Amino acid sequence: MTGSIWLTGLPSAGKSTLAYAFADRVRERHRVQVLDGDVVRATFFPELGFGEADRAANVRRIGAMAQMLAGHGVLVLVPVIAPYREARDHVRSAHDQAGIPFAEVFVDAGLPTCAARDVKGLYARAKRGEITGLTGFDAPYEEPENPELRLRTDQCSVNECLAAMDNLLADLGCA
Repeated sequence: MTGSIWLTGLPSAGKSTLAYAFADRVRERHRVQVLDGDVVRATFFPELGFGEADRAANVRRIGAMAQMLAGHGVLVLVPVIAPYREARDHVRSAHDQAGIPFAEVFVDAGLPTCAARDVKGLYARAKRGEITGLTGFDAPYEEPENPELRLRTDQCSVNECLAAMDNLLADLGCA
């Protein structure tokens, strides 16, 4: 059995790092695909902006892709900011209706940690006023209310987070 595991959180919280590392970890046991939010947006949906409606549309579209892949026996890991709870709930509901396991992982790190890790320079640019609408800085991020897993990447190592994700996979019946 397969499903979708969504890793959501602030920019530079560690979502992609964990998704790619976990994909490498489980590749021998599962057909696995990472749908990285940045990559999917740039490749398939470059017309979408970063306003609330476009961000929600991006999440719904990635959700449909994840559901389709999972329905064909692929474990799908989705590192995506997905700042709005309603859009994430829509994806969860669609998976539930299709009978496809879904888990939300809140990749949680404080804003100072995320800013310190920021390889893209987004937080520095936002602080200088060069960009606006950065999630968690001057745009909202609605934290998950009941994620299946919360990973404090500012307090735990990558290996500790991956071990917790292994347990989550077993809980989903996907081990």
